[in-house]
Amino acid sequence: MTAPGTGSPSVEEAPRTTGKVDKKAYEREMARLQVELVKQQEFIRARGLRVVVVFEGRDAAGKGGAIQRITESLNPRAARVVALPAPSERERGQWYFQRYVAHLPTSGEMVLLDRSWYNRAGVERVMGFCTDEEYAEFLRACPEFERMLVRSGITLVKYWFSVSDTEQEKRFQARLQDPTKRWKLSPMDLEARNRWVDFSRAKDAMFAATDIPEAPWWVVEADSKKRARVNVISHLLGQVPYEDLTPEAPDLPPRPPVESDYVRPPKESQHVVPDVAP
Repeated sequence: MTAPGTGSPSVEEAPRTTGKVDKKAYEREMARLQVELVKQQEFIRARGLRVVVVFEGRDAAGKGGAIQRITESLNPRAARVVALPAPSERERGQWYFQRYVAHLPTSGEMVLLDRSWYNRAGVERVMGFCTDEEYAEFLRACPEFERMLVRSGITLVKYWFSVSDTEQEKRFQARLQDPTKRWKLSPMDLEARNRWVDFSRAKDAMFAATDIPEAPWWVVEADSKKRARVNVISHLLGQVPYEDLTPEAPDLPPRPPVESDYVRPPKESQHVVPDVAP
């Protein structure tokens, strides 16, 4: 399949970097990158920046795992993950972007959108959850909406996680076998699995309309999850330049002695969690 209006393969059929990453090297690099993410967050907080990072892509492409690695060392008060459910009846009657605006960052905050307003250009379009008129209006309005965000001072970064149909199927099968991941396979995911080409066409049309200079799409090759995580974090660190503002470690004075007249209550008087660890 080729991208609309071109003779070249679409992004998801381009040659892929799929080589496995050495586990120890990955862990070392991830530890280094997470330290840099903490430095970046402190800079965002200190300078009062506002950052929105959009994560889109195929089901099972690894968006959630990448978001988890980005946020696991960050202060959750200044780095929020937003993953909205299907819109309520009230929200369906609102301006389409309205419920997303409510989750935009305040000064000193970064918001990571695990799927975003691009639902309209993807699942809503393919599954028929919006009208042709609503879809066409979204493609017209979205670039202006994003330009407005950027003009207001928000840094907007958009990632598309690209995965091959072969690798996606492998991950779907793995989820079926793992009871801790089976919840990730929704009826919508299974239906999307049957509409691979429809989603490819929708993605190509979305890119054509919304890949704007103020907020371009960045494609993350995600057939290798570890490689994708290292690549997207390294790239994100470059999208918001920062300085190391890590505060100096404070001196901890000696602990004051425990008052001699204090007596701890007996453990038998408390409800203690049983020790079942091997």
